Amino acid sequence: MKRILLIGGGRGGASLFDVLYNTAYTKVAGVVDINPDSPGCRKARNCNIPVFTEWEQALQDLAHLDAVIEVTDDYALYEQVKRKLAGRPVSIIPSSVASILFYLIEEKEELLYEKTQHFSKLELILDSTHDGMIAIDQNEKITLINKRAEEMSGLNKEDIMGTEISKVLPTSELPRVLHTGKTEQNRRQVIQKNRSIVTTRMPIKDGNKIIGALGVFKDITEIEEMAEEVTNLKSVQTMLEAIIHSSDDAISVVNEEGKGLMINPAYTRLTGLTKEEVLHKPATTDISEGESMHLQVLKTRKPVRGARMKVGPKKKDVLVNVAPVIVDGTLKGSVGVIHDLSELETLNTELERAKQIIRTLEAKYTFEDIIGQSEEFTFAIEQAKMAAKTPVTILLRGESGTGKELFAHAIHNASDRKYNKFVRVNCAAISESLLESELFGYEEGAFSGAKRGGKKGLFEEAHGGTIFLDEIGELKSQTQAKLLRVLQEKEVVRVGSTKTLDIDVRVVAATNVNLEKMMNTQEFRSDLYYRLNRMPIQIPPLRARKEDLEKLCRHLLTKLNQDYGRNVEGLTEEAVAHLQTYQWPGNVRELENVLGRAMIHTHFSVHYIDKEHLPRFSDLIPQENQTESIFENGEILSLADQMKEKEKQIIAEALSVCNGNKTKTAQALGLSIRNLYYKMDKLSIKR
Repeated sequence: MKRILLIGGGRGGASLFDVLYNTAYTKVAGVVDINPDSPGCRKARNCNIPVFTEWEQALQDLAHLDAVIEVTDDYALYEQVKRKLAGRPVSIIPSSVASILFYLIEEKEELLYEKTQHFSKLELILDSTHDGMIAIDQNEKITLINKRAEEMSGLNKEDIMGTEISKVLPTSELPRVLHTGKTEQNRRQVIQKNRSIVTTRMPIKDGNKIIGALGVFKDITEIEEMAEEVTNLKSVQTMLEAIIHSSDDAISVVNEEGKGLMINPAYTRLTGLTKEEVLHKPATTDISEGESMHLQVLKTRKPVRGARMKVGPKKKDVLVNVAPVIVDGTLKGSVGVIHDLSELETLNTELERAKQIIRTLEAKYTFEDIIGQSEEFTFAIEQAKMAAKTPVTILLRGESGTGKELFAHAIHNASDRKYNKFVRVNCAAISESLLESELFGYEEGAFSGAKRGGKKGLFEEAHGGTIFLDEIGELKSQTQAKLLRVLQEKEVVRVGSTKTLDIDVRVVAATNVNLEKMMNTQEFRSDLYYRLNRMPIQIPPLRARKEDLEKLCRHLLTKLNQDYGRNVEGLTEEAVAHLQTYQWPGNVRELENVLGRAMIHTHFSVHYIDKEHLPRFSDLIPQENQTESIFENGEILSLADQMKEKEKQIIAEALSVCNGNKTKTAQALGLSIRNLYYKMDKLSIKR
């Protein structure tokens, strides 16, 4: 390595310093300049190289030198240095030779700059193209990759330049082109898991010699996805058309301008119009009478339901439902579904006939379905069985929820009328203005809205069978009079008619009110009461037959298991005992509700309902503290008696909460202890 001293640190010296410093065969031993802040001196100091202001001092301090380069253009200085080094094996290069080196270096830098600029522009162009490009040399090493290729392949230029392509992109086929020398056009290739490309590969030649290969490719992933979406849309369109064409309902579709877009075969069958007569024609084309609902919907953007009109040359009477078709907030058209009213009338007739058939099947319970073994309840069942064998009118009495309708079903099924109709009528559920026409029927034109041809009454429909009149106490005076005539004369007169119709109907009535008291207040006719009360059957409340509670629970659980899809086998002894402490004002109906709620709140794995599963009702209080119902033997208790029972209930509950502590109870109720004892004795509350 040659040790060189530079005399002169100006622009030329600084350029020579860069070349000599970066050359492996030379080493800059020092730099001399009268200006210690010259460019050459600054570079030397940055590289830890000695800097001198006197050249003689430099020659003295630097013991071993191979060459001295003078770049000051001072010939006298050159001669001085030459004389000083005379006899020493040190080469002296004058500034004239150094200037040639300087100019050569400048020219080289300019050429390098131009090439760099040219390469930068080429690289900018390559990076700006939407196509990906990868090139390899004859050793299969990557020499070029643009930004688009980096994005599509997931590679990084800095990491892969000079790397064999098979190591970073195994799916590349460029090495094959390198060996075959043949161009491959528009070849599909997968370069990532979800990235597909179409590539053209070509060899790079220098004359006849192959020096590399270039691949240019386009990303077709989005194109394939779009093609798949188009295919899916076509499939959906085909499916929708198939659905519309297979529908038995006539369907008509128009565009946003109100011109026919699509119809189905059912539409042609209904209207008698073909595609050629409807498609691309105004929406009014098919209307014989009425306004176009399509145009109305397109104008208002709101659906229309149940519009009546006539369509087609045959003026078919139809019912139309039309709805707008809105896509992304833009109105695209409307679709209409057309129903033939003649078919609807046929369906309505069939529905009425089906209702009549169903009515014959509505008596679905027998005496085997009535659960109870208590003495009073068994007596009621025996009475009902005996009465069922006769045509006598039966009056079922009992509180709500005791099973009066169940008895009515069983009586019908135990009679010789069981194969005839069983018609149920809830007198409280039908308004007074309609009840008479429903019970006895009406003639055509009897009142506004009367059905053409008139209508049979429920008594006529029940001819030969049984009619169950529930809530009989709700009948008004006028209807009571007509019902009395039916019971006495066995005939009915339709509303709006004078003609009598003979009927053979077994009447079973039911009530939970005190008819005797209603007779006294003139709310219920006494003659009708005596007609109905020929065979009264009193059904006891659940609180009067608590020995039947466990058996009733098992029966109700079987029904609830079917309704809720559960498998509850029964109740624990604690649960049954807890239920028996309640008075059950809602009777069996309330019991079913309680069991149903308990079943809903238990886990599917629970097979027995325990006391903890039962709902916590505010009115579920011990029997000994339970107040009596406001009814007693059908009579309403006086207000004083009811207040007395309520006071008894309040004191008993307070004692229970205070665990029997009389002092705390008196304080809680705001009473003196003496007054509390007085009330307990008066109300017969145990101390």
